[in-house]
Amino acid sequence: MATGLFTLRQVNQAIRQGAWSAFNPPQWVEYLCVAGGGSGGGLNIAGGGGAGGLLTGMVPVAAGSSYTVTIGAGGTAVTTGVVGNNGNNSVFGSITSTGGGAGGKGVPPNRGGSVLNGNAGGSGGGGGGVDNSPGGVGGSGVLGQGNAGGSFGMPSGGGGGGAGTIGLNGASSVAGSGGAGIASAIGGTVTTYAGGGGGGANGSTNVNSGVGGVGGGGRGGFGANGGPWGAGVSGTANTGGGGGGQGGFYPSAVYPSGAGGSGIVIVRYPGSVQFYTGGTVSSANGYVIHTFTSSGTLAPI
Repeated sequence: MATGLFTLRQVNQAIRQGAWSAFNPPQWVEYLCVAGGGSGGGLNIAGGGGAGGLLTGMVPVAAGSSYTVTIGAGGTAVTTGVVGNNGNNSVFGSITSTGGGAGGKGVPPNRGGSVLNGNAGGSGGGGGGVDNSPGGVGGSGVLGQGNAGGSFGMPSGGGGGGAGTIGLNGASSVAGSGGAGIASAIGGTVTTYAGGGGGGANGSTNVNSGVGGVGGGGRGGFGANGGPWGAGVSGTANTGGGGGGQGGFYPSAVYPSGAGGSGIVIVRYPGSVQFYTGGTVSSANGYVIHTFTSSGTLAPI
């Protein structure tokens, strides 16, 4: 290209045309793509929801091309005796993270009926518990995105799997905790994403319920037979955390399971010049960062 002094207009035109050697559009971007977490199971000492699948890496981008971004919603809470709801997938261009698996329902003691296993997902949901018969097992995770959920333990639900570790099994007095998520600094600060939801428990305090996994997992509910009953805690929004399982015996609609946390997509590229629009744009540590907490498009300027 020519040398010499240039006006600001000429510089901007050269940048857009890729002719300014110091400001060429990136050929690769880094990404973090986290799906929505699954909700906890319902009815009785239920399993925690699995975290949304987490994918991170680098992907080539073509000059002038746009890339669709979809943020997966978390699975909705349940108030009846059913398995929870899986989270929804998150997408960045050709990259798809799988929604977290729902927690399995529990079964009241001496009432018969089946105990449902946790659903498979990005990370698997925890298995539902029961007092005096075989309970549910955890759902499987997607290889490279998350881990399996924990199984029941009389009379406690298993924890949902997290992106970093498996969900823990329930025990006789304490429900299984959710699996831990994975920390990333892609957004400018170190943040942990995709923790599993804790299992629900039969007990008079939350000491008996499963702890949500670090990375946005919600704690499980608790409650002794006859009350009080505790609702599961929802996963944190835009972390992909799983929701906590419903606790106690015979809980009503007033005490639902925890909903799954919604997902997130973060894209960054090195330098100080912004080449794309989309999401919330910031800069840190020598990168331009696009953070999507709702669906949109990464589009060239």
